[in-house]
Amino acid sequence: MVLSLNQKAVLLSLLLLVVGLLVWEAAIPAQKPLSEMTEYERLTGGGAQKAGVPPPSQVIAKAWEQLSNPFYDAGPNDKGIGIQIGYSIYRVLTGYLLAALVALPLGFLIGMSPVAYRALNPFIQVLRPISPLAWMPLALFIIQDSEASAIFVIFICSIWPMLINTAFGVAGVRSDWVNVARTHELSALRTAFTVILPAAAPTIITGMRISIGIAWLVIVAAEMLVGGTGIGYYVWNEWNNLDLTSVIFSILMIGIVGMLLDSAFGLLQRAVTYAE
Repeated sequence: MVLSLNQKAVLLSLLLLVVGLLVWEAAIPAQKPLSEMTEYERLTGGGAQKAGVPPPSQVIAKAWEQLSNPFYDAGPNDKGIGIQIGYSIYRVLTGYLLAALVALPLGFLIGMSPVAYRALNPFIQVLRPISPLAWMPLALFIIQDSEASAIFVIFICSIWPMLINTAFGVAGVRSDWVNVARTHELSALRTAFTVILPAAAPTIITGMRISIGIAWLVIVAAEMLVGGTGIGYYVWNEWNNLDLTSVIFSILMIGIVGMLLDSAFGLLQRAVTYAE
């Protein structure tokens, strides 16, 4: 039986995963979780059982415990991982969609108008390198709401890749296609939707894919700062509770959700890509 390239890749990935988990498990001796240690054991190093990174068996047990009831709500500081991720995704998608409403039309304008490009490019080059989290104190002062401030930070970090890629994709559309549209006396709006948008779609989706990845990265840090709810707050709260097992579990969940978001845009990108 001859395996395909994809089948070989899957088998190699599973093998690397199993070997990595076994090495991780074997490298860590039996130990008491840091959250279960007394204050004296924490201060003295725990005697014979020093706290450290938990083995994968503990992380898997924690994952089973959390994922078996992901939407429980036992109070402000004790919510299931599903609720925490739901809050984070809501903030990410809200800020992301607001950014798309601004970036896509503005990107079209910049891509189609050299005057608009020259006028707006200095502002883009100044604002784009600013860390999104640098806006958080100003947002908290002006908006005076932690959730709205987090959404604003997502808006700021999402807008630039979409804006730049949209402008680049629109400007890169072959001029003879646009000239054919003019020959057929199509309006500027119809030309934009029937000629320019389909041709620039792969580049635009690439910018949107980059933006969603950046937004998911930033929301974790933003929620650590503002607190309350969300996967970023969950990580920080579990660290404050000295529960490293939950911290590692939440880190893995962040990675899985990020992968799923990226995969969704990957499918969309393949759907709009055409062969000349």
